[in-house]
Amino acid sequence: MSNFQIIATSAMGIEAIVAKEVRALGYECKVENGRIEFTGDSAAIARANLWLRCADRIKIKVAAFKAETFDELFEQTKAIHWEDYLPVDAEFPVQGKSVKSKLFSVPDCQAIVKKAIVERMKSHYKQVNWFTENGPLFKLEVALLKDVATITLDTSGAALHKRGYRAAQGPAPIKETLAAAMIRLTNWHPDRPFRDPFCGSGTIPIEAALIGQNIAPGFNRDFISETWPWMDKEVWRAAREEAEDLARYDQPLNIMGSDIDHKMIEIASQNANEAGLGGIVRFKQMQVADFTSKEEYGVILGNPPYGERLGDRAEVENMYSEMGRAFSKLETWSVYMLTSYENFEQVYGKKATKKRKLFNGSIRTDLYQFWGPRPPRKTE
Repeated sequence: MSNFQIIATSAMGIEAIVAKEVRALGYECKVENGRIEFTGDSAAIARANLWLRCADRIKIKVAAFKAETFDELFEQTKAIHWEDYLPVDAEFPVQGKSVKSKLFSVPDCQAIVKKAIVERMKSHYKQVNWFTENGPLFKLEVALLKDVATITLDTSGAALHKRGYRAAQGPAPIKETLAAAMIRLTNWHPDRPFRDPFCGSGTIPIEAALIGQNIAPGFNRDFISETWPWMDKEVWRAAREEAEDLARYDQPLNIMGSDIDHKMIEIASQNANEAGLGGIVRFKQMQVADFTSKEEYGVILGNPPYGERLGDRAEVENMYSEMGRAFSKLETWSVYMLTSYENFEQVYGKKATKKRKLFNGSIRTDLYQFWGPRPPRKTE
């Protein structure tokens, strides 16, 4: 197969950011809720896995068809050329989900898809009556939506937010993919100061450094499709070589994370070292009320405590107002804060230039954006 229908899955609210990343790799795409679809070869699969900072997974769309009965699901699944995807020893578990469909029993749908694939492979591989499934892993999913079954094959393995640098984490870590999306939504450039005053285990500053030096986020990890016999090793080698060539390791950066908890500062430093960014990203124990800077045109991005529990509410409100007072002195800086706290602007003491709805896991949050002035144009 030379070309595949590829799906990059995404958290709600950041599809447009993922689509922009897909287009930056050179692929035209269409955007739907939670997914970005594009066409590409095996190199596109490798490059998407290595480069997409804000996507959750990269999947191959094997087929999509109407299925209102189990017979239809079985026959149409069996008609797929599974021998093109699955070697004789493939391990192929089938996941499932069903929304607003006549076939609502997910375990039954999974069992029927599995049986149909086995029947197809029996007829193709002739002598085989049963399959050992002790070879490479192929994770399949059948998803039914309004009676349309879509069968996909996961090329990523572990979700893409697992970059491989998080040696340890704090109590409420933000996903690396969401951190990258938030950075994309700021107007930060690598030649400007970047600060995270609630850095926790360091995810936002580390993601900023990866963006600043154009380091592919998947560079430090493996992907399930690297084990597949029809994914040429040369394709992966070339994709990793491209990532190495495009990295700007000599790009100077002014990035710092701070946190009130000294244990988190130790963890953040350890994670930065794991990411190969030791000494490039700085970390410091500090409370947000003490934040000052003589620098100009910087960007502050943070994921502060939300005060979700009633007992924490007063403490969090006090911290938000202290933050507002500290940041009000930074006249040229831009500030971006993610929180689910609905009266944030009132307590912070300023109306946001813009708000953007984002989901931090299952928590509905807003990214409050307070835009500073544009930095003056640099003259040669």
